[in-house]
Amino acid sequence: MGVPPAIADNPAAKFPTTMFVWSKLSAEKWLDAWEERFSGNPNLVVEYVKGGRSIRLQLFCETEAQAQAVAKQFGGSIRKLAKAEWQKPPAAPRPIKVRDAILLTAETNASEIKALRKANPQRKIISIPPEMAFGTGDHATTSTCLRMLVDIARERKNSNWTVADLGAGTGVLAIAAKHLGAGETFACDFDPFAVSVAQRNAERNDTPEIIIKEQDVLKWKPRAKGYDVVLANIFSTVLIQAWPVIAKSLARNGDLVVSGILATQAWDVFKAAAANGLGFTSVVTKGKWVTARGGHMADLITKG
Repeated sequence: MGVPPAIADNPAAKFPTTMFVWSKLSAEKWLDAWEERFSGNPNLVVEYVKGGRSIRLQLFCETEAQAQAVAKQFGGSIRKLAKAEWQKPPAAPRPIKVRDAILLTAETNASEIKALRKANPQRKIISIPPEMAFGTGDHATTSTCLRMLVDIARERKNSNWTVADLGAGTGVLAIAAKHLGAGETFACDFDPFAVSVAQRNAERNDTPEIIIKEQDVLKWKPRAKGYDVVLANIFSTVLIQAWPVIAKSLARNGDLVVSGILATQAWDVFKAAAANGLGFTSVVTKGKWVTARGGHMADLITKG
């Protein structure tokens, strides 16, 4: 079964005394719909079964009432977990290399991380244990954001650039930004579990100075001077609503990286962005997902 995602790295004393899991089998073709339905919930796990034609959804809940509420809405089954089941560590993904600048690992053992640093002297080693469905770096949206972030960091080398990471999840983008040379860095997520995960990861990766807050981006009031780099790995439906806020948060000549966009919804997302004065010069599609880099249209026109 493995440890529930959002509490995978907590000390044993912080584990809840009981744990319930809601589960449901579904056809693989509905994966995107399920991911969007539970977007931002750090306790959702999706497993492929039957040769990849089906998926098993599992949502870990601290109370039976929470699990029952999900079952009432979506069907499926509920069972109480034995503590021994959810204290087993989950399988760790392989290390991920981002350009020649970053190596993402799920490893948390100090000696193993030291060995990775020795084997990869030119790369920043970032440790993100598998705690959430998104944000560990292995999902297409996160990995593409990271590659774009590396490029931006190189372009802004030797300057004091600031960052806002909206929908931070595990905090991997904000942490990477700090290791790539960013100055003041702000990260937020509307889910309190994600915020606690991001805070632990920031401490783990020697970036405790990152400001991490629980915040609904639709209700966020960004500072007047904005941020030089804004990262928003958020689902399409939320992005469309958030464009006015994102436009205000991006400083003049700022770099904007957005992801979490389904290819089938990309046109609607970009059309809504244009209505708020934002445009994109680089669009990357990986599988069903789209990631884009851009900024204020006026700045993009000036840059040529």
